[in-house]
Amino acid sequence: MKKRRIVLWIGDIIGCITAFCVFIIPFLFMLVNALKDRKAANKLSISLPEEFMWENFWEVIQTRNFQILTAFKNSALITLASLVVLIFLGSMAGYVIQRRSDRVVKIANICIMIGLMLPPAILPTIKLLQLTHLYKTFASIVIMEAVMELPFTIMLYRGFISTIPNELEEAACIDGCSRWGMFSKIIFPLLKPITATVIILNAVTIFNDFSTPLYFYPGADNATVQLTLYNFIGQFSSSYNLLFADVVLIVLPMLVLFIIFNRRIVSGMVAGSVKG
Repeated sequence: MKKRRIVLWIGDIIGCITAFCVFIIPFLFMLVNALKDRKAANKLSISLPEEFMWENFWEVIQTRNFQILTAFKNSALITLASLVVLIFLGSMAGYVIQRRSDRVVKIANICIMIGLMLPPAILPTIKLLQLTHLYKTFASIVIMEAVMELPFTIMLYRGFISTIPNELEEAACIDGCSRWGMFSKIIFPLLKPITATVIILNAVTIFNDFSTPLYFYPGADNATVQLTLYNFIGQFSSSYNLLFADVVLIVLPMLVLFIIFNRRIVSGMVAGSVKG
């Protein structure tokens, strides 16, 4: 027993050191260089700056007529709309797949699992969006973001719904509750823990997505936060202090969100992992 505790203790220490090296040190490297002048930042050292240049962040914010603020607005709207679609469709699909076991549902479940493994076909999807006149529209990027994360979301909801006893639905059915009323008034309110997990995980993923907006939502007015970094690389290629300042501004909101709700993420994932 004592040896087991020692092994677990050593494992915790190794895990903390690894996490510090992989996540904390790179962030500190970006932060300290974002606060240096151009000459000091170009040396790419992790030493503290002689003078903290907080104005670097303001210079990045006002670059290209405050493009980064427009990008934050675009990313926030895309994330919010995509989350609404994911929660609405994911919860209902997870409920149906978990509660039914007929052939159609089994085929649908296989298709959803395939969606977890197969990458999107970029060119055919762009052609389809062009034919339907949705390409470069807000609706297209919301659809694409939601579709990309829908299989994982359905899987989370399905696992959590398996922990909800069927007796609740049987009692509601006896009382004359409709199928939609049963889901909206009884099942969905019980999904708050996993819904919080879905919101946080997908918000971080969608907000930080780079490739999907690049392919399906191009244009300066449609820029998202990750695309600002892509656009600024050429402009700030010799000014690492401004480049790192842009990276810190992009990373900070989702990093704070993830840190605050980390426990809720873990509890929601664990709650749906074991039935009974």
